[in-house]
Amino acid sequence: MKFADAITDVPGIMVGHADDTQAMTGCTVVLCTDGAVGGVDQRGGAPGTRETDLLRPSHLVQKIHAVLLAGGSAYGLDAAAGVMRYLEERDIGHDTTIAKVPIVPAAILFDLGIGRSDVRPDAAMGYLACQNASPDRPQEGNVGAGMGASVGKILGMAGAMKSGIGTASIDLGGGIIVGAIIAVNPLGDVVDPQTGNILAGARPAKLGPINIGGDKPFADTLAAMKGMVGKTALRFAAKSNTVIGVVATNAQLNKEEVNKVAQMAQDGVARAVRPAHTMYDGDTLIALAMGKKKADVNLVGAYGAEVVARAIVNAVLKAEGAGGLPAAANLQSG
Repeated sequence: MKFADAITDVPGIMVGHADDTQAMTGCTVVLCTDGAVGGVDQRGGAPGTRETDLLRPSHLVQKIHAVLLAGGSAYGLDAAAGVMRYLEERDIGHDTTIAKVPIVPAAILFDLGIGRSDVRPDAAMGYLACQNASPDRPQEGNVGAGMGASVGKILGMAGAMKSGIGTASIDLGGGIIVGAIIAVNPLGDVVDPQTGNILAGARPAKLGPINIGGDKPFADTLAAMKGMVGKTALRFAAKSNTVIGVVATNAQLNKEEVNKVAQMAQDGVARAVRPAHTMYDGDTLIALAMGKKKADVNLVGAYGAEVVARAIVNAVLKAEGAGGLPAAANLQSG
C-alpha cells in the first residue's frame, strides 16, 4: 500500500467526514472497528468530551471502536449517537453478554461563531460520517470537524483566520507507523515548529501590523497578551477554543502506555500552537493502539508529537478562506 502521510496509513484505521457547508459545521469519525486500546490526554480549561474517563488506566473497558471529532460545541456530542447506531447495526461493540455496546469517545470544538449557531452536528451527521469512512487519505482543510474551525481569536472573530483539519503520519521502521488527524481551533496562533514563524493567527485591527515571518501581517497573540490591548481583549476573548484530534499506531501498547502516548503527543500541540493549553482552550488528544507489533512507548510517543505538529500545520495550510475569514493560502497568494 502506498504511504499517504495520513492517519489512514495505520492499518485498520478509516476516516470519514460529514459537514454542512452553509452552516459551516461538521464532524469527523475515526473508525477502528476491530477495536483499539485507547488513551486520552486533556489540557486547557474548556474541554467538551464524552466517554473519555473510561480511556484512563484502572477502568474496565479496554478497547474502543471509534472516535468522534465534531463542531457544534457541546451540542455536537449528539453526533456520537449516530456513530453508535452505525456500529450497532454491524454487531460491533463491547460485549456485555446482554448486548454489544459500541464505545465511542468524542471531543468537540466551538464553531458557533462562524456560519449558523443553530445548526450543529447531530446523530444523522455522525452516521453519514461513518458511511463516508474510507482507508484512503482523508481530505484536509474545510471539511468535517474542521469546517468551522478558526485560529487567532484574541482580538475577536473579526481578526481571526480560517483553519481546518489536517493529518500526517510517519513510518518508524520495523513496520511501526504513527499517524494523527487534528481539528485546529485554538485561541492562539499556528506557527511553523521549525522557525517559530506564524502561519495563521490573529490579525491586527486597530493595532498597527506586526510582520512576523516575512510579509504576512499578524498581531502575534503571545506578544499581544502582554500589552494593555491584549490584556483587555483576554477578558472578552472567545472562551471556547480547542485543538482536538486522534493519534493512532499499529504498535502493541497497553492502556498505561497508550495514555503515555497521548500525553507525549500533546507536545506537538505546544510546538505548533502559540500559546497552547490556555483556560480558553480544551486541547484533547485521544490515542489508539491497535497492532500486535512490539514497540518502545517512548519512540511512539516522541513521534506522536511530531505527527501532531505536522497535522496542525497541514490543517491551516490546506484551509480555504470562508465565513468572512481569510486563510493562510489567501495571504500566500496575496
